[in-house]
Amino acid sequence: MEVKAASEKRRISVNSVLKKLGVSSSGYYSWKKRTTSNQELRKRSLCTEITEIYNESHQIYGAPKITSILKSRGHAVSEKTVGNYMKELGIKAIWVSPYTRTTIDPDFDSKLKNVLDRNFNPKAPNTVWVTDITYIPTITGFVYLTSVMDLYSRAIVGWHLSDSLSTAGVVKGIENSKRNNVLDTPVIIHSDRGVQYVSKAYLKATPAAKFIHSYSRKGNPWDNAVIESFHSLIKREWLNRYVIKNLMHAHELVFEYIDAFYNTKRIHGHCKMESPHEFEKKHAI
Repeated sequence: MEVKAASEKRRISVNSVLKKLGVSSSGYYSWKKRTTSNQELRKRSLCTEITEIYNESHQIYGAPKITSILKSRGHAVSEKTVGNYMKELGIKAIWVSPYTRTTIDPDFDSKLKNVLDRNFNPKAPNTVWVTDITYIPTITGFVYLTSVMDLYSRAIVGWHLSDSLSTAGVVKGIENSKRNNVLDTPVIIHSDRGVQYVSKAYLKATPAAKFIHSYSRKGNPWDNAVIESFHSLIKREWLNRYVIKNLMHAHELVFEYIDAFYNTKRIHGHCKMESPHEFEKKHAI
């Protein structure tokens, strides 16, 4: 029996397939000849630019800011259109929601006193600590740095880096601070009113026998300005120059800045142009 070559095998008729699919041959061939419309080409171009702007902003910008940048580049486009295109692309602004005030009982909230009252220059070490949380963007998502500062020398007495905003990260930062210092008398410890700092776990880690709790007034970031200034500093001087890969990479960078530079080498105006550790050694009573 003679075997036919592959090229001689019976070919499938396009028209027969179209017939089975219920598609007219004229419509099919018209579709094949059709060129991409100018509107579609413009959409593709805009989507490419939207993605580039979004990534350049570290996924921070949403439709309003991206629209503004596109308009500055000469594009006539509405915020609604950009928002629709972003939705189709599956991208949206990354943002960290602030703590929800309704999680704090109103009666308890009224009892949070500002003991520190912006007295940022104590006369001795380990008399006033301030603490706060800041976020650090990485390729794999945000990580969160809890820092504890001794206001006397502006030294960071303890810190912890976590991949979540949970209270556990704050507590570990406090525990590290206690481990590094001998507390002979109660220390004022000041923070904002975030849920982490009013939690049972935090209050347990800072018992009344050793700590006097102080809280910023509602909506008043200046009450905790010194530690917030440090968090701006570590980003501006150090972290912002890197594309941080992940939690481990961030931890290495924070350790290098705080423990190997800021506390031990970086001169500070408050410390008479000495490092925090040098200032403590020379001036602490």
